[in-house]
Amino acid sequence: MPNIPDLQRTLRPLLLPAGALYAQALRLRRWLYERGTLPAWRPPCLSISVGNIGWGGSGKTPLCGHILHWAGKHEEHGVVLTRGYGAKPKRLPLLVTPGADPAEAGDEPLLLAKAHRLARVVVDPKRKRSGPWACQRFDPDFVLLDDGFQHLPVVRDIDLVLLTPFDLAAGWGRVCPAGTWREGPGALTRASAFCIKIAPGPQPGLETDITRRLERFGRPVFTFGLRPKGLARLDGSARAGDLGGEDYILATGIAGPAQAALTAAVLLGREPRQILPFADHHAFSQADVTRISAAAAGAHVLVTPKDAVKLKRLEGTGSFWTLRTELRFGPQFYTEAGFDDWFGARFEELAAPHRQAFREAMQKHLA
Repeated sequence: MPNIPDLQRTLRPLLLPAGALYAQALRLRRWLYERGTLPAWRPPCLSISVGNIGWGGSGKTPLCGHILHWAGKHEEHGVVLTRGYGAKPKRLPLLVTPGADPAEAGDEPLLLAKAHRLARVVVDPKRKRSGPWACQRFDPDFVLLDDGFQHLPVVRDIDLVLLTPFDLAAGWGRVCPAGTWREGPGALTRASAFCIKIAPGPQPGLETDITRRLERFGRPVFTFGLRPKGLARLDGSARAGDLGGEDYILATGIAGPAQAALTAAVLLGREPRQILPFADHHAFSQADVTRISAAAAGAHVLVTPKDAVKLKRLEGTGSFWTLRTELRFGPQFYTEAGFDDWFGARFEELAAPHRQAFREAMQKHLA
């Protein structure tokens, strides 16, 4: 059976009109929000969106994690507002704790809550509801909208738009169902900066595509990738730099298993013997563990951190390894500043009016 990209290529002449109609509907929606016909909630603090224009993995969760790490170093406390794709919370909004059930909280929110204990991660498909709820309870210095580019009911001060090399090449401007984009290229005028997730190794043609596609918007462009820094057992019993050249399989339920395989190969010096793919955000079961172990047949089992938060609760996974990665920025374009310096300057500039309004309100209250 052909996969979805194959079908899109085959049926593209028929799908293009539908994509154009969908893009037009979203332009109308954006216009209604911009003129105030559709109401939007403005947070009482700085608001930052991390999102993408296309479907699939483009590094939103790692970039959110990087921003939370930056905030921790600068004593800025944030609230993450996320819809929690695949989450099945018993109540909404849901504050995600490090010990939460991944089936209830969702894998990516749980991953952020575990890694960033000072942040508050709140799951709710309606962020216009969870935002006021979280701001009233936690009084954050900023709110971070995870996958927020199309979530116009919440006003944002900084819009970080993630792209992939495919978006800049064959995928450019192809709105679903004719392609993977959620909106047309005109939506990119909302971006404060572009962040392009790249795989390890050379990127032939990338700089040309950046110039051809993004220079016109006059925004900074940052490249980034995930660099492997080691392995850890799912039961926490051991860490290692590599597998000593031994065979391994990669079992993963993420949108881009090929990228995870390439990252693993960079660390381990060899490709996985087999990639065992599951659907993105897959809810692993005990039967899946049996299938993975049988496929390994004595080889090591490697999973991504997103998979690990779900698999570690199941029996027989303690000996599985998970990749330990860190986000690293590469070359930037149309700015001399690196991402942290650019982001820090924008953060301070845009947070200042919120802080001044808070001081004035306090003075009025105390008068």
